[in-house]
Amino acid sequence: MTKPLLLKNLRLMGADAADVLIEGGRIAQIAPKITPTGEVSVEDCGGALALPGLVDAHAHLDKTLWGMPWHPHQQGKSLQQMIDTERKLRHELDMDAERQSARQVALALSKGTTAIRSHVDIDTEHGLSLHRGVAATRARYADVMQIETVAFPQSGLMIRPGTLELMDEALREGADIVGGLDPCGIDRDPKGQLDAVFGLAERHGKPIDIHLHEPGEMGAFSLEMILDRTEALAMQGRVTVSHAFCLGMGDQARVAGLLDRIAALEVSLATTAPAARPVPSVAACRERGIAICAGNDGIRDTWTPYGNACMLERAMLVGLRNNFRADVEVGWALDTCTTEGAKVMGLEGYGLAEGCRADLVLVDVEAVSEAITLRPPRRLVLSGGQIVARNGETEATWQSA
Repeated sequence: MTKPLLLKNLRLMGADAADVLIEGGRIAQIAPKITPTGEVSVEDCGGALALPGLVDAHAHLDKTLWGMPWHPHQQGKSLQQMIDTERKLRHELDMDAERQSARQVALALSKGTTAIRSHVDIDTEHGLSLHRGVAATRARYADVMQIETVAFPQSGLMIRPGTLELMDEALREGADIVGGLDPCGIDRDPKGQLDAVFGLAERHGKPIDIHLHEPGEMGAFSLEMILDRTEALAMQGRVTVSHAFCLGMGDQARVAGLLDRIAALEVSLATTAPAARPVPSVAACRERGIAICAGNDGIRDTWTPYGNACMLERAMLVGLRNNFRADVEVGWALDTCTTEGAKVMGLEGYGLAEGCRADLVLVDVEAVSEAITLRPPRRLVLSGGQIVARNGETEATWQSA
C-alpha cells in the first residue's frame, strides 16, 4: 500500500495556502499547517494552485494517431466522408486500438486528466477489436485513470446489419454505455435506431450517450424523439446527448423549449465547443440546472490534425466559443471540464474536500482563470493519491510504448 503523502503549501482553487494529507488514495485532512508524523512522504508545492482532476467526458481513444508518423489530412469534410475515410485508413495505417488508446491515456495524465468517457467504434468491419483494445488499456490504467466506454455505432446502426448484435455483445463484455449517432442523418431511420438504442439500454440496464450532429430542425426532431423515449422509459438522469448542434440554432424560442424539457428530464449534454458549428449555450444550460460537460473529441486522428489531450485547452475553447471573459465565466468553462464532467460520468468522491478521491492538478499560476488562459505544464498530477506526472511529463510507470 502506498504510504501517506503530505502536500505542503498549495492553494485549493486559488484559496489561501494550505496543507493536504492524502491517505489510502483519499484526501484525509486539509489544514493551514499539518505536521508530518510517522512514515509519510512530503511534497513542497511552492504555493501552486490546485485544481481537481480534469475530466474528458467525450473522447475517442480508439481513433488517435498520437505517436505515429504524421498523416496528411486530405479527406472531405462531410461526416460520411470522414467516417468512410477512417474505416479505410484504420487498416492502411495499422491503427492498433490498444497501443493508440494507451498513448492517449498516458498523454492525458501528463495534462492532468484523471477520468475519461470514451466512445469506441463498433462496426461490422472491425467487429469488437477496437472495444477490446480500449478495454485492455482501461485495465492497464485502472489505478490512475477512470475510463468509461461507450459502444458506439460510428458507421451506422440500421444501415449496417449485424452492428446491433455486435453492440449487444460489447455491452455483455463490459462496455458501460449504449451509444448512438444521428438517427436521421446517418441511419435515415430515427424510430428504428432509437428503438434499438433504448432497447439495448433497457436490456442491459445501461445509460445512453448519443452523438447528435444534426443541425437545426432535423436535429430538433431527433432530439424530441430522444426526449420522448427518455420520458416513456423513465430514464431521467441516464441519457446524455453529445454535440447537440441543433441547440445552437437561431430560433431562440425553439431552443428554450427544448432546453426546458431537457432540464425537466435530467438529460445531460456534452460539448466539444467546435469553432465551425453552432453549439449549446453553457450559460443557458447553467441557468436551468442542465449538466453540460466537455471533451476533447478525437485528437490528432484521421478526422483532424488538432488536439493534444489538454482539458485546460478545451476549457479555453469552451470559454471562447461562449464569449466568456469575466473570471467567473471562465470558471464556468472550467466547470465543464471538471465538476460537470464528474456529474455526467457519476464519479464517486470527486472534488477537493476531505474524503474525496485524491485527484489533484497543480499549476504555477495565481488564479483559476490564469490556469486556463496560460495552460502551463502541470507541476504535479495526482490520481487516486499517486503522483502520475511531474513538470508536464508522465511518470515512467505510466508511460506507453
